[in-house]
Amino acid sequence: MSDRLPTARGAAAGAWLSRVLVTAAWSVHVSGAEQVPATGPVILAPNHLGFIDGPLLFGVAPRPVHTLAKHEMFRGPVGWVLRSVGQIPVDREHPDRTVLQAVLGVLAAGRVVAVYPEGTRGAGDFSELRPGLAWFALRSEAPVVPVVFIGSGARGRTLGSMPRLRARLDVVFGAPIRVEGGARRSRAALDATSDQLREALVAHHAQ
Repeated sequence: MSDRLPTARGAAAGAWLSRVLVTAAWSVHVSGAEQVPATGPVILAPNHLGFIDGPLLFGVAPRPVHTLAKHEMFRGPVGWVLRSVGQIPVDREHPDRTVLQAVLGVLAAGRVVAVYPEGTRGAGDFSELRPGLAWFALRSEAPVVPVVFIGSGARGRTLGSMPRLRARLDVVFGAPIRVEGGARRSRAALDATSDQLREALVAHHAQ
């Protein structure tokens, strides 16, 4: 991966394209978009149910979004498109320093990054969180906004199980979660922040 940051213009183009596609295909209902701060760095923390979660988030978020996506997707034409719209490839099992710097660089530039705290598609209830979300929140001190998808994975987890055309999909943004960063970068601080975020995300999901 290049040291050059993904572009804000690319993320804006991706937002426009995704908005056109998802609103044409499904009946999308958005709640709480005003919870996303209008300026400054923000980390979106979505649950992950289905294949369309990424485009769905890009299309409905009130600001253009960069996101971490598994590096296997960044091959051929699809990879070219993902890079063009400002997305960041990551090896989920062995994230390298370049990826971490890219995310922190985007946040330092006052933009929005989505980090799926569960790491992969699953139950979508935030019961199992990887440490990446807490690490980025501590390092950047950016507010973390929970996001819950409803209906995007209702028919299963395979490509053929995407929601039916014009099915209702809900995207619910929650209140920003503030964590204290700065010098708090020990393992204990990471664990405490993970617990804080998990509690808040689970509560938002339960609502």
